[in-house]
Amino acid sequence: MTKLPSVGQPVSRLEGRQKVTGSAKYAGEYNVPNLLYGYVVNSTITKGKITAIDTAAAKALKGVEAIFTHQNRPSTAWFDMQYADMDAPPGTVFKPLHDNKIKFNGQPIALVVAEDFETARYAASLIKFEYEEEAFITGLIPNLDKAHEPKKGLATMLKPPPPPPTGDFEKAYNSAPVKVAAQYTHATEHHNPLEMYASTVVYEGKGKLTIYDKTQGTINSQLFVANVFGLHFKDVRVLSPFVGGGFGSGLRPQYQLFMAVMASLELKRNVRVTLDRAQMFTFGHRPQTIQNLKFAADAEGNVTAMNHTGVGETSSYEDYAEILVSWSHMLYPAKNTLFEYDLVSLDLPTPIDMRAPGGVSGMHAIECMMDELAYELKMDPLQLRLKNYSETDPSTGKPFTSKALKQCYLEAAEKFGWNERNPEPGSMQRGNKLVGYGMATGIWDAYQFPARVKAILTKEGKLILHNATTDIGTGTMTVMTQIAADEIGLQLEDITFDYGDSKKPFSMFQGGSAITASTGAAIVAVVKELKKKILKKARGIDGSPFKGIKDEDIIFKDGAIALKSDTNLALSFKDVMALIKEPEIKAKKMAGPDILKLKNYSKATHSASFVEVEVDKELGTITVTRAVTAVAAGRIINPKTARSQVLGSMIWGISKALHEETILDENLGKYMNANLGEYHIPVHADIHELDVIFADEKDELINELGIKGVGEIGLVAMPAAIANAIYHATGKRINTLPIHFDKLL
Repeated sequence: MTKLPSVGQPVSRLEGRQKVTGSAKYAGEYNVPNLLYGYVVNSTITKGKITAIDTAAAKALKGVEAIFTHQNRPSTAWFDMQYADMDAPPGTVFKPLHDNKIKFNGQPIALVVAEDFETARYAASLIKFEYEEEAFITGLIPNLDKAHEPKKGLATMLKPPPPPPTGDFEKAYNSAPVKVAAQYTHATEHHNPLEMYASTVVYEGKGKLTIYDKTQGTINSQLFVANVFGLHFKDVRVLSPFVGGGFGSGLRPQYQLFMAVMASLELKRNVRVTLDRAQMFTFGHRPQTIQNLKFAADAEGNVTAMNHTGVGETSSYEDYAEILVSWSHMLYPAKNTLFEYDLVSLDLPTPIDMRAPGGVSGMHAIECMMDELAYELKMDPLQLRLKNYSETDPSTGKPFTSKALKQCYLEAAEKFGWNERNPEPGSMQRGNKLVGYGMATGIWDAYQFPARVKAILTKEGKLILHNATTDIGTGTMTVMTQIAADEIGLQLEDITFDYGDSKKPFSMFQGGSAITASTGAAIVAVVKELKKKILKKARGIDGSPFKGIKDEDIIFKDGAIALKSDTNLALSFKDVMALIKEPEIKAKKMAGPDILKLKNYSKATHSASFVEVEVDKELGTITVTRAVTAVAAGRIINPKTARSQVLGSMIWGISKALHEETILDENLGKYMNANLGEYHIPVHADIHELDVIFADEKDELINELGIKGVGEIGLVAMPAAIANAIYHATGKRINTLPIHFDKLL
């Protein structure tokens, strides 16, 4: 049995056995009777109109039930809606099969529904489309003159515009004794989680649907379907207990959900639509960005001026924005600042948040700029950051709820052996390899969203918790069970966390490294309420030992209510339930951030990454031989799952720095490597010695648990640390990610 306390213990995933044995079912795996299969057809042009469609050959194929296009799609309730889901950016939401207009290459333009997947896929290849093509723009760099400020909308609350300028940047920069300037570009990335997008829709009759969906938010998908198809909210149930990775791609409902529901309602049948790997490249992605930075310092190394201008990509129909340029002023107290952020509308799908959106791109530029400034000053890059360390948030003047970044710097530097670095670029070698050391800072927001949890104490004295959240592979089920175990005083095996179901109490989508803080806080709140009810019932029992005893003199421990002064005087939950003769005791509670208290503070997680690279002298090939990341994220609920999260982020940092990019042919307006053979990601041979440190950071303000998320903070510093290590090894500044060996030849 797992011993209490549970929080802080490296508990293995409670659902791990289900996943490794294959008994965990994903959205496209549910055994549903009389199931039809849908296959989506995508446009082969980038912009224009469909002028003719020939479906005769496809319809003649045995087993084909229906073919849906803009010409015969069912009428739906959504075409006047601006927002169809909780994560929609400002603009006009994309409507599949709405009309004959093509907005981007790969746009879904038809759905074939057949008795089996293979027939549907083959029939899709037989449909002939004729187009009238129009001129399009898909390249960011050639169209910078078309940049505009992002439109304001609901998303602005989570993604505020850059802070206003301070001081006089131009004057301070021009008069500074030490200054640096550079441009940084980032390639497009696509999410590519292991599980592809699928929706299995069970038609229950009378407009009622049960949907097994790949999503990061069951309630968001439920809202989407109800809004789009004019259904009653309670008649749509979305289930998603297991998700094979999301990384942000599941924050918004993807088009297979629309297609599957449309077909199911029209045919009054059960329908499954699964996207193939190439189709995973036909919706959102991390946008290409261009950033121009200018930093200046005095002779002692105090940063005096910072300018960060960024331009990102958005679609022609929505304004997707990121927090790209604001991070440096949350770290470094320069008195003269200027931050600007614009978008260029392109004929591409709207980008979607991808793990650490904006943060990983922005911090790469910022931390490479700090590294270059350190070399100009002839100062150790770590010392430059310590010199400009601020206990408060320089952008607001507010103190952080907690900030153990300095501890991250010092502990990671010691573990890594930073003091062994020869500062001269190209001076360290190992055989035929140039060796480089690099470091960088990471920062990410500490989000918390409202959440509601229902708690039930059963007649067996066990606890069941209900919440609609998903678990996208982060260990959510495990850490929520740990939080509840400590709060009520039960073993893990006596608690069930029932989740991944839109019928359960409210949860936002799982994103922004926020779910542990959000749902975890709600669990604490509801269990406190439940304990009050249990104690009230226990006091009402004839001869109760707790009558007249103050609440603060009673503890909940080992599945029982007991006196603090004499734990032998106890009454088990099971005995309480037997004596009161009730089947269960229930409580429901909503929790959210304490906005009034937190308005006087800044909230952030912090990290520091130290990296060693080897660069082959003749070939220019780059290997990240080892890396250490230290993270300050408040209280760590489960060091094992948290470490896994940070390791995964570090690997993605290596991928972003050295491997990952989607190649866009601007003449065709098309991504050319829409497969995992040519879209390069790291394999085992690319990953070597990685280590994670959690700083001892106590935060009594951020929330009742003192926790911050760790899903993204491990990624933010890695690309810059790698780029800085490559400079140290070779003396070459490569400011375009990913860095391929040909740039070093």
